[in-house]
Amino acid sequence: MSISVVIFDLDGTLIDSAADLAHAVNGMLGAYGRAPLALEEIRAMIGDGMGRLVERALAARGLNEIDPLAAQRSMRSHYAADPVRATVPYPGARATLEQLQAAKLRLAICTNKPADLAAAVLERLELAPFFSRLVGGDSLPFRKPDPRVLHALLADFAVEPHEALMVGDSEVDAAAAAAAGMPLVLMRYGYHRGPLERMAYLAALDHLAELPALVAAHNA
Repeated sequence: MSISVVIFDLDGTLIDSAADLAHAVNGMLGAYGRAPLALEEIRAMIGDGMGRLVERALAARGLNEIDPLAAQRSMRSHYAADPVRATVPYPGARATLEQLQAAKLRLAICTNKPADLAAAVLERLELAPFFSRLVGGDSLPFRKPDPRVLHALLADFAVEPHEALMVGDSEVDAAAAAAAGMPLVLMRYGYHRGPLERMAYLAALDHLAELPALVAAHNA
């Protein structure tokens, strides 16, 4: 069956947001009197939602007695103040979305970032008009890698798993796609934590610009 829907992860797939997430995490840690973490340390913590990112950062600085919900509110406040101060789309992102849209593919975002923050980032980067659906980490009672978040999007589009494609960068995306029965295109440059060979995928790409041709070849 032809692919008619492409579902993108956001952070590490379409946008490089690690610097802004690190700025917010370190702002939170500073409020508790702790030294900042290095960007690469924080990059390795991204992917499971803001709550897990905060928990990992607290553990890294020995702040186990801190209320994680209070810490999450602190990080969110720092992040929401300017979520795109350093965040940029990856090279070729806009042209790729334009080509997929021109090919009559329907596009969606499935991220573990809170939905309002994801929407704000997409608006600020002028990417929002490409997407007809956005599901964030707080949109449903479950989030990636739970396959039900992808099943909900598939139901919205009224398509079967094999008629959709997941585009992601991490173990979380790979696990969600596999559990949902969807093919995955893995972007090699993202925020994955382990070897790419441990993940199941249809293809692994170095550049987003390669994606439209891959989809076109599949549909041919």
